[in-house]
Amino acid sequence: MYRNVKYIIDKYGNHPAFYRYKTKTGNSLPMFYVYDSYITEPKQWANLLTVSGSQSIRNSPYDALFIALLVEDKHKYDILQSGFNGIYTYFATNGFTYGSSYENWARLKLFCDHFQLIFIPSVGPGYIDTSIRPWNTQNTRNRINGKYYETALRAALQAHPSVISITSFNEWHEGTQIEKAVPKRTSDRVYLDYLPYKPSHYLDLTRKWSEKYSKERAIYALDHQPPVS
Repeated sequence: MYRNVKYIIDKYGNHPAFYRYKTKTGNSLPMFYVYDSYITEPKQWANLLTVSGSQSIRNSPYDALFIALLVEDKHKYDILQSGFNGIYTYFATNGFTYGSSYENWARLKLFCDHFQLIFIPSVGPGYIDTSIRPWNTQNTRNRINGKYYETALRAALQAHPSVISITSFNEWHEGTQIEKAVPKRTSDRVYLDYLPYKPSHYLDLTRKWSEKYSKERAIYALDHQPPVS
């Protein structure tokens, strides 16, 4: 993992498109989302992500923000022990996991605030993966012409997170794309479209809620500033 991080930062770190997140201390650090992070033992992550680790990146040119996937409630303690900087919930299906259930986001945000972790709720426009997982109908979530997406975004904003992630831009096989779409049919598949709305419907909704989020985040950031003496 250390070699991978070093390679990515050495090769791409100076590119203007390489994303960096400005922390509360003023540092701008790369941010890595780690899918299925819970599969690796916390002590192995700690070698990389804690100051005392045998291959620590901390306080080095390769320091970065590592965001762990939280699936079950119990994972949050492993995430702490591992030395991660935050958690994200990834899945677009409300109710599929503890982390992806909107009703748990306020509690997760409190936990993250207590331990100075970044909480990143993940939202999606809907979900349907039965073209590749025909047995998974119970996790299908109808888009309801954008209402599902807006409900997710509203729930995310209510948690007052520092970041919101979107699952996803173009994963058509799981029905979570928000990129432009027009009606299309092949011999074995009918692609989702956004009729009766225009092809950019979900990009327009994303813009609308991004603007709302930016305004609200500025307000609650001010609310958490220390008083002037």
